[in-house]
Amino acid sequence: MNEKILPSNRDRRAVVYLRQSTIKQVHENVESTRRQYGLKERAIALGWPSDNVDVIDEDLGQSGTSVECREGFQRLAEAVAQGRVGAIFALEISRLARSSADWHRLLDLCRLTDVQIIDEQAVYTPRDYNDRLLLGLKGTMSEAEQYWMRLRLDGGRLNKARRGEYRFTPPAGYIWDKELPGFRLDPDEEVQRSIRLVFQRFRLEQSAYGVMRYLASQGIIMPARDLTSRELRWGPARYTLVLGVLHNPIYAGAYVYGRYESQTVLIDGQIQKARVRKLAMSDWKVCLKDQHPAYISWEEFMSNQHKLEENGTSRSEERRGAARQGAALLQGLALCGRCGRRMSVCYYSPKGKVKYQCIPNEVEKSLCWTVAGNSIDNAVSQLFLETVTPPEVELSMAVAQEAERQSEAVARQWRLRLERAQYEAQLAERRYKAVDPDNRVVARTLECDWEEKLRDIEALNEEYASVCRKEKVVLTEADRARILSLAKDLKRVWNAKSTTSSERKNLLRMLIQEVTLVPMEIPKRATLIRILWKTNAVSEITIERPSKLTAQSTSKEALVLLRSLFEKQLSDEAIADALNDRGLRTGKKQLWDATSVQRIRGTYGWRRSSPKARHVPNQRADGLYSTHGIAAELNVAPGVVQYWARKGLLPTVEKGGRGRPHWFRLDDATKKRLEAAITKGYCRADVIESEPPSDLISDKVHHE
Repeated sequence: MNEKILPSNRDRRAVVYLRQSTIKQVHENVESTRRQYGLKERAIALGWPSDNVDVIDEDLGQSGTSVECREGFQRLAEAVAQGRVGAIFALEISRLARSSADWHRLLDLCRLTDVQIIDEQAVYTPRDYNDRLLLGLKGTMSEAEQYWMRLRLDGGRLNKARRGEYRFTPPAGYIWDKELPGFRLDPDEEVQRSIRLVFQRFRLEQSAYGVMRYLASQGIIMPARDLTSRELRWGPARYTLVLGVLHNPIYAGAYVYGRYESQTVLIDGQIQKARVRKLAMSDWKVCLKDQHPAYISWEEFMSNQHKLEENGTSRSEERRGAARQGAALLQGLALCGRCGRRMSVCYYSPKGKVKYQCIPNEVEKSLCWTVAGNSIDNAVSQLFLETVTPPEVELSMAVAQEAERQSEAVARQWRLRLERAQYEAQLAERRYKAVDPDNRVVARTLECDWEEKLRDIEALNEEYASVCRKEKVVLTEADRARILSLAKDLKRVWNAKSTTSSERKNLLRMLIQEVTLVPMEIPKRATLIRILWKTNAVSEITIERPSKLTAQSTSKEALVLLRSLFEKQLSDEAIADALNDRGLRTGKKQLWDATSVQRIRGTYGWRRSSPKARHVPNQRADGLYSTHGIAAELNVAPGVVQYWARKGLLPTVEKGGRGRPHWFRLDDATKKRLEAAITKGYCRADVIESEPPSDLISDKVHHE
């Protein structure tokens, strides 16, 4: 018996603690496991009854660097703190902990509760200073030993990676060739084409979300590598999956090691190795270019990274964001002409009204300036369409070839998917036919598998037919002829309903680098649009910037045309069609219709003559004036006179009824008041719905 072990220790329980770092060690290092279980016999030999010895083996296969996920160690520490343990048996100190903090915490508990720590060689008493010093040194050496082992392993791994020979799980599209050693293209044609299709669509969509939407609309699935089984799994295109392919330099033929590193962080008061941080390209440990066959060039990979960086949603001046579905064409392109910051987009009406605004201070929401965006977008798009005039023959042929290539790529991917499904059905059929027909226990299962594969083929054919109906996967001769005709008319394609806002923005971004909007006040309110093209050429456009008072006024061009068409005795519907054909809009930027034409005619008194209409004189014998008389006297439209009467600027002496006119008295005071209203602008069609100031309204009561 050892003299360090006291009766008080034997009165309590002995605990045998077992741990090995990995499951692989548990299965392969059988002798070590056997030695640890043998410590129970040592406890019995030192005086503990067999029924008073506990074995804790829950931590077999767990690392000792932390107490996290080590339920056995946590249970042991709890029992020690409660005074139920008299001795702890372990093969060596490193089995209990590889962390000095965890080890010294347990050592302090053992000192306070008088628990002996026993290994194969000796018995240690934590209350004894010499034994505690020795145990502390052993714990420190255990932690250092782990660091040295990791250092040697990491050094060997890094040295092998510098030669491009360290093997790690390849992404979808590659397999590891042991003979090279290195990566080579996956021999599966469907896998290769799905990866190539991602890069092809990114050249057109310019965003990962756009690629994902396209693949989803075409019903195309993507492969992904399962990190646990290292097998390929097919599934719907996800944003993270597409983004992972675009960010991975392996697809550019580069062998890269050390793109990520794990960080030790404090979570809920516990130190954990949790977060994985992506390193900058300059911090990659190994980057060997042209090491294996590539899907894209290194230059295209770097260009893709720049595009993805620009697509970020941050309001940083360096990022303009991806082209989104909003109607604002200059989203991400507009710069403030006052401070140089990138202007944001604001949609302030369900009818699609847009304004560009510059907010220098996001916290205080201070506004530099803002401008209505619809007229700016129209001016920029008109200049763009006038500038882009490529040769029609070359353009039409290029567009037709690109459309053919895209449709063929999608159709080919579907054929490969169907081919794979047919192969799996044939394989299930061969398995079923190879089994003994009398062995119904197995035959029934294989028969169900075969029928399931046949149903999968039928479902795939139906899905493919549905996609072909919705999307032009296979082009007909009529489709080809239509593409050729549209390729010659870019303006028609631009204005087509099928062309989305994001597609128009991508067209602009192909040629336009930035658009600077500069507010001008002299000689009149206007916006200077300065366009910087990709060729570094600069174009300037100046458009009128209306004030709030005239923002919704009908344009002078529209009024002149409407008057001329009215004098030609065209109907209101025909006048509205003619205005829309000219590209003219109402003051609210809407399409013209018969009602809006009638409203303008009524405002300016352009009434159609009727043979039954009774002529009303401008002035009666008693001096009262009619509506047309007041209008002729003050040179305004009859609609303005009616507005004055409604708002109290012009008192009504005799109010007419059905078929009877209104009569007004035009004395000197009334005339001065109306002339003041004309001076202040209360005679124009764009402001007659606003409320006039009280000093213009007559004190007289209207005659009802």
